[in-house]
Amino acid sequence: MNTLPGETLQGPHIDWFAISPLLVLLGGGMFLLVAAALTPRWPKGMYATFCATVAAAATAVSMVLWHKVSIHGPRLLVGNALSLDHFTLFITIIICVAVLLVSLVTDDYLRREKLDGPEVYGLFLMAAIGGVVMAGANDLIVLFLGLEVLSISLYVLAASHRRRSESQESGIKYFVLGGFSSAFFLYGIALLYGATGSTNYTRILATFNDTVPVVRKDALVLAGVALLIVGLAFKVGAVPFHFWTPDVYQGAPTPVTAFMASIGKVAAFAALLRVLLFVLPHWRDDWRPAIWVLAVITLVVGSTLAVVQTNVKRMLAYSSISHAGFILIGVEAAGHRAGNPSAGTGLSSAMLYLPLYAVMVIGTFAVVTVVSRTGDDATDLGAFRGLGRSKPALALGMTVLLLAQAGVPLTSGFIAKFGVLEAALDEHSYAITVIAMLSAVIAAFLYLRIMISMWVADPEVGDEQREAVRVPVGSAITIMAAVGFTLFVGVVPGWVISVSKHASQVLQK
Repeated sequence: MNTLPGETLQGPHIDWFAISPLLVLLGGGMFLLVAAALTPRWPKGMYATFCATVAAAATAVSMVLWHKVSIHGPRLLVGNALSLDHFTLFITIIICVAVLLVSLVTDDYLRREKLDGPEVYGLFLMAAIGGVVMAGANDLIVLFLGLEVLSISLYVLAASHRRRSESQESGIKYFVLGGFSSAFFLYGIALLYGATGSTNYTRILATFNDTVPVVRKDALVLAGVALLIVGLAFKVGAVPFHFWTPDVYQGAPTPVTAFMASIGKVAAFAALLRVLLFVLPHWRDDWRPAIWVLAVITLVVGSTLAVVQTNVKRMLAYSSISHAGFILIGVEAAGHRAGNPSAGTGLSSAMLYLPLYAVMVIGTFAVVTVVSRTGDDATDLGAFRGLGRSKPALALGMTVLLLAQAGVPLTSGFIAKFGVLEAALDEHSYAITVIAMLSAVIAAFLYLRIMISMWVADPEVGDEQREAVRVPVGSAITIMAAVGFTLFVGVVPGWVISVSKHASQVLQK
């Protein structure tokens, strides 16, 4: 009896509970879109509440998996395509918490702009899936799929404000330039495959560990690594691949800007860390100088160009570029020990920076969302003038978050920056440490300008005719949570430092 080809096909074993965070996000996003399409408009705030609930459920499941990994150890899933370890779960929790916080801000924003609907929240959940896949990928093709799921969602989100031409323009710019970066990234995958015969992380590493090739293919590997770095450097907003960031951040709806600045950067850095430190440790002497140069020019350009801006969203866009430079310092420091049993502090410091930065930037853009008023156009420095008198609590929260981004002691920003600078000093990278500290001093002027506008600037003619700033409940919860977390970590940082170290140690296994 003849058998059909499909009858002999054996798929990979799937541990459904191990991938349950992805399933929760996917199921929640699909249910939201289908149910919203088949039912009348949901009551006020229900779309955001559902999205936040799904993100909270995925966070809870990830915490259960964290405990299981602590007991049974990390492992590979779905035919060795995904990794289940503390590194993946750490990034998953960051992404899900970010979705929860941004959803609360987005609810108020969409109803203010008369754009309320399920589509934006569905895209949030789909983008989160892409970010989680990027963090947990154990194959370059899977990493590319996660990158594209995240990117396509962000393209649409950037252009989601249908009444603002600036939003449409930002979506087009991000789409066109993002397509180029994806092409670079995919070509890098092709070259690395040509040199090693595989796209699987484990097999690529084994190729360099276990074989001595008769014909070396260094050129293919180096070109592939360079193109991979280009693709991921675009996503993190590193100079010189940053040129999309100010325009897209300014034009996109402000909650979407918060989403891009947090989740997009976290996912891209997670992929960069895993690929460089776990897959390509043998080539650290080749890619580490490139990371050093990227970090330096990103710090300098991000901090210096930020201080000449007059639009707060553009200021914070360049600030995010500067923060990417600080995280790259941690990546460069980790590169000194890549592949060694002793990982050093570079990796853990970079991982520590990610959640602290994500919460800071979401809280900051939540304040900008509130101040931007109806139309989302009031984002220049003048819009913040007198905020300390009209909304002192809101201005105080913004001040705390700005001081944290500047790295002032007793805030989470100080802990984050101190960590990466200490890691660089441990590896005797004195030059980059000095440059980073000088850049931080320059960038502090940017945050000072916003604070002066809120607390010191005199009122001008026409200020009394502006729409009053209103702080809705969802935005207030997000801002208070961000400020509370920022101060708590600044005073009691030990627990989050311990968690980031634990996750980074698992990555080395």
